[in-house]
Amino acid sequence: MNGLSLDGRVAVVTGGAGGIGRAVCADLASLGAHVVVADIDAAGAKEVAAALGGTARRVDLADPADIDRFTAEVGRVDVLVHNAGVSFVEKFTDSDPAHWDLMWKVNLRAPMQLTKALLPGMTERGWGRLVFVSSDGARAGSGGEGAYAATKAGMFGLAKTLAREAARDGVTSNVVCPGPTDTPMGRAVAERHPGLLDKLARQIPLRRIARPDDIAGLVAFLCTDRAGYITGQTMSVSGGITMA
Repeated sequence: MNGLSLDGRVAVVTGGAGGIGRAVCADLASLGAHVVVADIDAAGAKEVAAALGGTARRVDLADPADIDRFTAEVGRVDVLVHNAGVSFVEKFTDSDPAHWDLMWKVNLRAPMQLTKALLPGMTERGWGRLVFVSSDGARAGSGGEGAYAATKAGMFGLAKTLAREAARDGVTSNVVCPGPTDTPMGRAVAERHPGLLDKLARQIPLRRIARPDDIAGLVAFLCTDRAGYITGQTMSVSGGITMA
């Protein structure tokens, strides 16, 4: 199938050392991209980058100054995948505002700051791909994730606005919303809430929790020329638990 190569492209994946991030990095590298694995977990980023022939970059997305350092050092970027995220599961009325602040910084402010710094280079070159990894909880609501869903829902408005503003310069902007997914972050939540993943799996029409590869395939496709006429869209990868 023509139009699926990313040869010569440079892709940044935030949270690239995590479960979905690793799968996204692997798929982009398999299409020929040079992948910059960006993560606060420096050792994990180096491991992923070494396996793919990419570059590891440590960045603390909760620190605006560190993001500025990262964008100054990273150079040309053609593909920017905002995959990193922080989540706390707690009833909203019992939630800790300190958790709100961290989720706002990592889940929404960091993508805004990174895009503001790296999008101009894409528009100048006449080609670019922005992919925001949000959450089905942001689309449909999720018990215990009010603040998380709010920060991830902010991606919808940002991505659609960027899709309108950058379209004439050859840059697309889309959102991918995973449903319940088997990741280290998901397993950590499940450990605190026994039986949660099994309960969720029973509610999913395909009767299983998503694997990182399920998410990565759509993310990678949206970064190719074949997806060049898709922009401003929000797409779920949820096994059918949400249909819209």
